[in-house]
Amino acid sequence: MRRWCGRDGTTRPRVRPEPLAAARSQDPAADRSCSARRARRRVSTAAGRNPDHQSLSAAEEREPTGIAVIGCGYWGINYVRVFNEMPDAKVLVACDPRQSRLDEIRRRFPDIVVTTDFDEALSMDGVDAVVISTNARTHFDLSKRALIAGKHVLVEKPLTTSVEDGEKLLRLSERANLLLLVGHTFLYNAGVRKVKEYVDEQHVYYLYARRTSLGPIRRDVNAIWDLAPHDVAIFNFLLGRKPDLVSAVGAKVLHNHREDVGFISLTYPGGIVGHIHVSWADPNKTREVVVVCRDQRIVFNDLDPLERVRVFNKGVKVEPLEEPVSFGEYHFLLRDGDITSPALPVSEPLKNQSGHFLHCIRRGEIAFTDAGQGLAVVRVMEAIDESVANEGAPVHIDWSEVDTRETGLANSLR
Repeated sequence: MRRWCGRDGTTRPRVRPEPLAAARSQDPAADRSCSARRARRRVSTAAGRNPDHQSLSAAEEREPTGIAVIGCGYWGINYVRVFNEMPDAKVLVACDPRQSRLDEIRRRFPDIVVTTDFDEALSMDGVDAVVISTNARTHFDLSKRALIAGKHVLVEKPLTTSVEDGEKLLRLSERANLLLLVGHTFLYNAGVRKVKEYVDEQHVYYLYARRTSLGPIRRDVNAIWDLAPHDVAIFNFLLGRKPDLVSAVGAKVLHNHREDVGFISLTYPGGIVGHIHVSWADPNKTREVVVVCRDQRIVFNDLDPLERVRVFNKGVKVEPLEEPVSFGEYHFLLRDGDITSPALPVSEPLKNQSGHFLHCIRRGEIAFTDAGQGLAVVRVMEAIDESVANEGAPVHIDWSEVDTRETGLANSLR
């Protein structure tokens, strides 16, 4: 089992760290009492290769991990529900500036304390970890404050909206020996992991994704930042590498001052090309990833509950004849076979991710979607922004300039 360690290679202690100095109270007695209570709980930070929710052994069971959920929109309320269904977690407080959202929490979960004050939620007794499900531009500030207060953090994607901010959070979490998990929920989807199994056995030609619908239109980011991080993370995971070259164009067809349509091309080592189409302006809702291989076409359709993954055992291989002089002299070898839809375990990706978060906190493993993996996605998104601003001009990514930690999924993407 891999343990949480620093850049110098030394193993970190598996004891809950104190909050950083900036977060200490002015009452030494209160600090000592809080420290004693926290020391009885186990720490962790990070990640195994199987992100399914693992049950803890009897020896590892202890009082539930205290959770604060920040942001009570659609996903925030789902986090409250999911963690409340887990015996090894307890949602203690929910925070949102909108009173209407807090009223909904009160109605559905009457035992949970609600507040509009983020600092009050952070300082509530018993809170060990914070789930941040707010708009993207608040992720850096809220995550930073939670880490300084000594809390483990699960932050929704994207990690931040800039590489600079993402690197600051990565270093802060590492220095404080705290878990920082990024909510790339599709990587905890049984269908995506099944596609990965097929891809690992295939010679990939190219892949593409479509993520379109009529809204909802976000006020904090454009459609590209709202939707494309899902597919960038999926592509990186499926291929086990990161793109070297990015080209993208966007359009503001709804005249809302933000790009609501985007077309993105990613070139990966080995010449594999990935294409992503995102839109807030398409009446046809799609959530699809397609991988075209030499012997198979593999389709993940998240909107098809019966056949989420379909594998078309068809392919084409092109072999040149001796010294061909025209395209017509190439020899096409066609392969036709069955269409299969593999059985998938019944599981909720958000619950898998949340369970993995708790598992890492308690067992000191490195997170499947740790800060390094999340930072890699942010770097690609920055390159997409640069290309869009320059009317689709190609942007090369120098990964040696990005301070991603060599752990977890981030390491496999090198």
